[in-house]
Amino acid sequence: MRIRIGPRSRRVVMFAAAFALLVWVASVIGVVALGRVDNRRPSDAIIVLGAAQYVGRPSPVLGARLNHAEALWRAHVAHYVVLTGGVGRGDTMSEAEAGRRYLIARGIPDSVILLEREGRTTGQSIRAATDILKQRGLTSAVLVSDPFHAMRLRILAFRHGLRAVTSPTRTSPIGRNAQQELRYVLAESFKLPIAALFPDQ
Repeated sequence: MRIRIGPRSRRVVMFAAAFALLVWVASVIGVVALGRVDNRRPSDAIIVLGAAQYVGRPSPVLGARLNHAEALWRAHVAHYVVLTGGVGRGDTMSEAEAGRRYLIARGIPDSVILLEREGRTTGQSIRAATDILKQRGLTSAVLVSDPFHAMRLRILAFRHGLRAVTSPTRTSPIGRNAQQELRYVLAESFKLPIAALFPDQ
Protein backbone atom coordinates (compact mmCIF):
# COMPACT_ATOMS: atom_id res chain seq x y z
CA MET A 1 0.00 0.00 0.00
CA ARG A 2 1.48 3.30 -1.10
CA ILE A 3 1.01 6.35 1.06
CA ARG A 4 0.43 9.47 -0.95
CA ILE A 5 1.74 12.73 0.37
CA GLY A 6 -0.22 15.72 -0.79
CA PRO A 7 1.23 19.11 -1.76
CA ARG A 8 0.30 20.61 1.60
CA SER A 9 2.05 17.84 3.55
CA ARG A 10 5.14 18.21 1.37
CA ARG A 11 5.22 21.92 2.11
CA VAL A 12 5.00 21.23 5.85
CA VAL A 13 7.84 18.72 5.63
CA MET A 14 9.98 21.10 3.58
CA PHE A 15 9.28 23.96 5.98
CA ALA A 16 10.20 21.80 8.99
CA ALA A 17 13.41 20.66 7.29
CA ALA A 18 14.33 24.23 6.36
CA PHE A 19 13.62 25.43 9.90
CA ALA A 20 15.73 22.65 11.39
CA LEU A 21 18.58 23.52 9.03
CA LEU A 22 18.30 27.21 9.95
CA VAL A 23 18.42 26.40 13.68
CA TRP A 24 21.47 24.20 13.16
CA VAL A 25 23.32 26.86 11.13
CA ALA A 26 22.49 29.45 13.79
CA SER A 27 23.83 27.06 16.44
CA VAL A 28 27.12 26.61 14.59
CA ILE A 29 27.50 30.37 14.17
CA GLY A 30 26.68 30.90 17.84
CA VAL A 31 29.21 28.32 19.03
CA VAL A 32 31.99 29.88 16.94
CA ALA A 33 31.08 33.51 17.68
CA LEU A 34 30.74 33.19 21.46
CA GLY A 35 33.88 31.09 21.64
CA ARG A 36 35.87 34.03 20.30
CA VAL A 37 34.70 36.43 23.00
CA ASP A 38 36.11 36.81 26.49
CA ASN A 39 33.34 38.26 28.66
CA ARG A 40 35.20 38.17 31.98
CA ARG A 41 33.95 40.55 34.64
CA PRO A 42 34.23 40.75 38.42
CA SER A 43 32.23 37.84 39.82
CA ASP A 44 31.85 35.73 42.94
CA ALA A 45 33.68 32.72 41.53
CA ILE A 46 35.52 31.20 38.60
CA ILE A 47 34.09 27.83 37.58
CA VAL A 48 36.46 25.51 35.71
CA LEU A 49 34.88 22.73 33.68
CA GLY A 50 36.62 19.41 34.13
CA ALA A 51 38.50 17.34 31.57
CA ALA A 52 40.62 14.22 31.68
CA GLN A 53 43.30 13.67 34.29
CA TYR A 54 45.90 10.92 34.43
CA VAL A 55 46.73 9.55 37.90
CA GLY A 56 46.35 12.99 39.40
CA ARG A 57 48.00 14.89 36.54
CA PRO A 58 45.72 17.15 34.48
CA SER A 59 45.58 16.40 30.78
CA PRO A 60 46.81 19.18 28.47
CA VAL A 61 43.19 20.25 27.93
CA LEU A 62 42.47 20.45 31.65
CA GLY A 63 45.82 22.08 32.29
CA ALA A 64 45.00 24.86 29.83
CA ARG A 65 41.70 25.52 31.60
CA LEU A 66 43.37 25.56 35.01
CA ASN A 67 46.11 27.93 33.82
CA HIS A 68 43.47 30.29 32.48
CA ALA A 69 41.53 30.15 35.74
CA GLU A 70 44.73 30.89 37.65
CA ALA A 71 45.36 33.95 35.50
CA LEU A 72 41.81 35.19 36.12
CA TRP A 73 42.17 34.65 39.88
CA ARG A 74 45.49 36.50 39.98
CA ALA A 75 43.82 39.34 38.06
CA HIS A 76 41.27 39.52 40.95
CA VAL A 77 38.34 38.62 38.70
CA ALA A 78 36.88 36.49 41.52
CA HIS A 79 37.80 35.30 45.00
CA TYR A 80 36.77 31.64 44.70
CA VAL A 81 37.71 28.99 42.15
CA VAL A 82 35.25 26.13 41.73
CA LEU A 83 36.74 23.01 40.17
CA THR A 84 34.33 20.51 38.64
CA GLY A 85 34.46 16.93 37.45
CA GLY A 86 33.88 13.52 38.95
CA VAL A 87 35.84 10.29 38.82
CA GLY A 88 36.13 8.92 35.30
CA ARG A 89 35.91 5.26 34.37
CA GLY A 90 39.02 3.46 35.59
CA ASP A 91 40.22 6.47 37.59
CA THR A 92 40.75 6.69 41.33
CA MET A 93 40.77 10.49 41.57
CA SER A 94 38.22 13.07 40.47
CA GLU A 95 39.06 15.68 37.87
CA ALA A 96 38.25 18.33 40.48
CA GLU A 97 40.76 16.93 42.97
CA ALA A 98 43.47 16.71 40.30
CA GLY A 99 42.79 20.36 39.50
CA ARG A 100 42.97 21.29 43.17
CA ARG A 101 46.41 19.73 43.56
CA TYR A 102 47.60 21.45 40.40
CA LEU A 103 46.47 24.92 41.50
CA ILE A 104 47.80 24.54 45.04
CA ALA A 105 51.20 23.59 43.59
CA ARG A 106 51.04 26.85 41.62
CA GLY A 107 50.45 28.91 44.73
CA ILE A 108 46.68 29.31 44.90
CA PRO A 109 45.46 28.95 48.51
CA ASP A 110 43.37 25.89 49.28
CA SER A 111 40.96 28.15 51.18
CA VAL A 112 39.67 29.71 47.94
CA ILE A 113 39.21 26.42 46.08
CA LEU A 114 35.79 24.74 46.11
CA LEU A 115 35.28 21.25 44.70
CA GLU A 116 32.42 19.68 42.76
CA ARG A 117 33.41 16.00 42.59
CA GLU A 118 30.26 14.26 41.35
CA GLY A 119 29.48 15.68 37.92
CA ARG A 120 29.82 13.29 35.00
CA THR A 121 28.30 15.64 32.43
CA THR A 122 28.58 19.37 31.80
CA GLY A 123 24.99 19.90 32.92
CA GLN A 124 25.49 18.02 36.16
CA SER A 125 28.67 19.94 36.92
CA ILE A 126 27.08 23.34 36.31
CA ARG A 127 24.08 22.44 38.47
CA ALA A 128 26.25 21.17 41.32
CA ALA A 129 28.65 24.12 41.11
CA THR A 130 25.68 26.50 41.20
CA ASP A 131 24.38 24.76 44.32
CA ILE A 132 27.80 25.06 45.98
CA LEU A 133 27.84 28.80 45.31
CA LYS A 134 24.25 29.36 46.40
CA GLN A 135 24.97 27.64 49.73
CA ARG A 136 27.49 30.43 50.34
CA GLY A 137 25.19 33.19 49.13
CA LEU A 138 27.13 33.56 45.86
CA THR A 139 25.28 34.11 42.62
CA SER A 140 27.70 35.02 39.82
CA ALA A 141 30.55 33.28 38.04
CA VAL A 142 33.00 33.31 35.17
CA LEU A 143 32.91 29.99 33.33
CA VAL A 144 36.21 28.63 32.03
CA SER A 145 36.51 25.95 29.38
CA ASP A 146 37.48 25.59 25.72
CA PRO A 147 36.00 28.09 23.25
CA PHE A 148 33.65 25.56 21.63
CA HIS A 149 32.06 24.99 25.05
CA ALA A 150 31.16 28.60 25.82
CA MET A 151 27.67 28.86 24.37
CA ARG A 152 26.40 25.65 25.95
CA LEU A 153 27.82 26.76 29.29
CA ARG A 154 25.93 30.05 29.08
CA ILE A 155 22.71 28.19 28.31
CA LEU A 156 23.20 25.75 31.18
CA ALA A 157 24.10 28.50 33.64
CA PHE A 158 20.94 30.40 32.70
CA ARG A 159 18.80 27.27 33.07
CA HIS A 160 20.21 26.66 36.55
CA GLY A 161 19.76 30.25 37.69
CA LEU A 162 23.40 31.31 37.74
CA ARG A 163 24.47 34.74 36.53
CA ALA A 164 27.46 33.83 34.41
CA VAL A 165 29.76 34.95 31.65
CA THR A 166 32.37 32.95 29.77
CA SER A 167 36.13 33.36 29.48
CA PRO A 168 37.49 30.65 27.16
CA THR A 169 41.08 29.50 27.34
CA ARG A 170 43.21 30.19 24.25
CA THR A 171 45.92 27.64 24.97
CA SER A 172 44.03 24.36 24.71
CA PRO A 173 45.58 21.81 22.32
CA ILE A 174 42.15 21.39 20.76
CA GLY A 175 42.36 24.93 19.38
CA ARG A 176 45.68 24.16 17.69
CA ASN A 177 44.17 21.38 15.61
CA ALA A 178 41.67 22.83 13.13
CA GLN A 179 40.14 19.50 12.17
CA GLN A 180 39.65 18.43 15.77
CA GLU A 181 38.25 21.82 16.72
CA LEU A 182 35.75 21.63 13.85
CA ARG A 183 34.53 18.25 15.12
CA TYR A 184 33.95 19.73 18.57
CA VAL A 185 32.14 22.77 17.14
CA LEU A 186 29.82 20.58 15.07
CA ALA A 187 29.14 18.30 18.04
CA GLU A 188 28.33 21.31 20.23
CA SER A 189 25.88 22.66 17.65
CA PHE A 190 23.75 19.55 18.13
CA LYS A 191 24.09 19.63 21.92
CA LEU A 192 22.74 23.16 22.33
CA PRO A 193 19.03 22.31 21.93
CA ILE A 194 19.49 19.36 24.30
CA ALA A 195 21.11 21.65 26.87
CA ALA A 196 18.21 24.09 26.62
CA LEU A 197 15.59 21.36 27.07
CA PHE A 198 17.44 19.00 29.42
CA PRO A 199 19.94 21.08 31.46
CA ASP A 200 21.12 18.15 33.60
CA GLN A 201 22.37 16.15 30.62
